Amino acid sequence: MSDLYFGADPFSEFDRLQRQMANLFGGFPSSIRSGNSGAFPQVNVGSTDDSIEILAFMPGVDPKNLDVSIDKGLLTLSGERLPARPQEAGDDTRTYAQERFVGAFRRVIELPEHADPDKVTAQYSNGCLTVSIGKREASKPRVITVQ
Repeated sequence: MSDLYFGADPFSEFDRLQRQMANLFGGFPSSIRSGNSGAFPQVNVGSTDDSIEILAFMPGVDPKNLDVSIDKGLLTLSGERLPARPQEAGDDTRTYAQERFVGAFRRVIELPEHADPDKVTAQYSNGCLTVSIGKREASKPRVITVQ
């Protein structure tokens, strides 16, 4: 007989151990593609034959408070999201939980080598910033005729 006692369900002990390890290491991502869950704004990055498409989700951000720039192959999205309801003098509301990010932010995205910094458009609509970056002509797929 073993000196170890697992109780009725040995798998619950594995779950407990996994939770303890996650707490110990601060919840590091499980893969290289896992993002920082607290990063703002969250982004989707994709590609077409002609461009690189970045969609940044930033509801509640005034487009006048946004700055989009490209330098040395890095796309930088920065700005500020103000509180949804500004606190007024005499307002005695105390916040005990806040999940909505408020404040200044900066997000840097590394672009592939074939991104052309001279062909960039940005549009903000319905809380989403869409940045489209053209590809250099030399990197676009082309059809070669066989003679």
